[in-house]
Amino acid sequence: MESPFDVLSIDPGADDEEIDRAYRRRILEAHPDQGGSIREFQAVRAAYEEVTSHASRELSDPEHVEGGENADEEDGEDARVEYLNYEVLADHGWDLGDEDLFEKAADADLDTADYGRILVHSDESMLEAAENRGFEWPYACRGGACANCAIALAEGELSMPTNHVLPPEMLDRGFRLSCNGSPTTDEMRVVYNVKHLPGLDELRLPPRPFEQAYSDD
Repeated sequence: MESPFDVLSIDPGADDEEIDRAYRRRILEAHPDQGGSIREFQAVRAAYEEVTSHASRELSDPEHVEGGENADEEDGEDARVEYLNYEVLADHGWDLGDEDLFEKAADADLDTADYGRILVHSDESMLEAAENRGFEWPYACRGGACANCAIALAEGELSMPTNHVLPPEMLDRGFRLSCNGSPTTDEMRVVYNVKHLPGLDELRLPPRPFEQAYSDD
């Protein structure tokens, strides 16, 4: 049986940057539309999770944490997130840069799938929070290797532990990945389903094979 390092084609001593670079390359190679298979994709994903979780355990060892075993840990807090589906903007003549975009959305009697508010718990990513409340936001790899799950920040901020695809200029424009992004502010406003915007469209992956892979978990 191949080790996770063999699956990712990296040495056991690879650093975080090498691991991330290898994961992005392998996840693209494993995509069924690129000659791979769902089984291969699942193997790459599992290998990446095993390698990164091992690194996380090493870093969380008391010898690697400032303050040792008694180091304080901050409890996360829930965030209130107001969301809007990008697909409804054109129908109403709105623009992503409108300062009163969310005020107009609140007055437009939109379906709850297109506009509303959710509470994101501290242990949830933005995507997980939407799914746990019955919504279907776009995604593909769930590993930070594509822009299918991209959102645009209108207010607030979120952290992204993993980002293999968004370049600095897209981050500067307020784009983030919902698959692993978690709010770091109490209040947020986000526009989801922005994956077809220029600069993001070419960073997408076909979603269906990945959705099938997760449904088989």
